[in-house]
Amino acid sequence: MAIGIVADPVFQQHDTGPYHCECSERLAAVDQALNAWPGRGQALFMPLRPAREEELARVHHPSHLARIAATKGRMAQLDPDTAASPRSFEVALLAAGSLLDLCDAALEQQVQGGFALVRPPGHHATPSRAMGFCLFNNVAAAAAHLLAARGLKRVLVVDWDVHHGNGTEDIFFADDRVLYFSTHQWPLYPGTGPVQAVGRGQGEGYTVNVPLSPGQGDEAVIQAFSRLLLPVAQEYKPQFILVSAGFDAHADDPLGSMRITDQGFAALAQMLVELAADACPGRLVLSLEGGYDLAALARSVVAVLEALEGQRQDALIAQAAQAELSPSVAKARQMAQNYWPLG
Repeated sequence: MAIGIVADPVFQQHDTGPYHCECSERLAAVDQALNAWPGRGQALFMPLRPAREEELARVHHPSHLARIAATKGRMAQLDPDTAASPRSFEVALLAAGSLLDLCDAALEQQVQGGFALVRPPGHHATPSRAMGFCLFNNVAAAAAHLLAARGLKRVLVVDWDVHHGNGTEDIFFADDRVLYFSTHQWPLYPGTGPVQAVGRGQGEGYTVNVPLSPGQGDEAVIQAFSRLLLPVAQEYKPQFILVSAGFDAHADDPLGSMRITDQGFAALAQMLVELAADACPGRLVLSLEGGYDLAALARSVVAVLEALEGQRQDALIAQAAQAELSPSVAKARQMAQNYWPLG
């Protein structure tokens, strides 16, 4: 079965202005890499469609939707980091709606998982605020769609961006239908995601944060997945896995201070493919978030696509398993053991 992909030049029409790191050139570099990717001919490129207001209203307040809609046809500065251009509203609707359709295609076994290579990114967008380059929270909208429209009860959201996905966490902090797992550099923008943030009320224990100190790389993040995410997810038994796939934790990225390699991201994807094979076959969909070194972003996207095809990083995963456990991961495991049997 084919991998589903959302990719189109229209996503380059979100213009953030000169010198902004979240720029159209990011997807131009990804598109160039896709053209050279041997698996392109076997992939299914999905048609685009805009998200409907009621789909976004599941995760955003009406005032937020109105504010973003008001940017149509003009330039707007939504916060110090986040800009909108005349076509940004239209492009953001296409990013969110096309991701929802990709999830439906995976749910209906039309594709074997997939990757939405879209912008603007989404995981910082809160119910009422655009921030951190994000207008609408694409992955949160997809999770809410799977719950509300498709009747699922358990959705796992994995966020490996170098920045904590504060918007996604906010939206599902009190909801046990979404298990939110985040690895991120600490400290770093937006200053959220301490290990003690575990959810509240019905959602207590369903937020798992793994703040990693600067300079950590493949070993630590692979350990976070193998020693924490996988045992928790095996207990949770997700019916669908969504990934906020940011590549700004790459060793070459200018915004973070992490040391993850192309192969490290592929290893994370491989572990999620294996998890999905056991828990929810074919229901693994990624959506692009950060990643600001153009060459590293393009290489990492292709490495992840190759992992979805079945290429493996067993040696790298085994090396991480044999290494001493990262103190950051150990601390996160200790917190999670209050809620999950980790062995």
